[in-house]
Amino acid sequence: MRDEYVREAQKTIQDPNILINVVSRRVKQLRRGSRPLVESLEKLSPEDVALREIIEGKISYELAKG
Repeated sequence: MRDEYVREAQKTIQDPNILINVVSRRVKQLRRGSRPLVESLEKLSPEDVALREIIEGKISYELAKG
């Protein structure tokens, strides 16, 4: 994972535990064949794709009430 992507994504999702959970869930989806929601001229790892999606506002999350 690129450090600069992690820092940028933390501006959107401040809680590191939530960020890790959102990224890991999205990485699983990407590895199962989901299409990336962002385009890149370079080959990105699934983790970097997930972080870019968060940075660009393509992914959101909701906390369960309980």
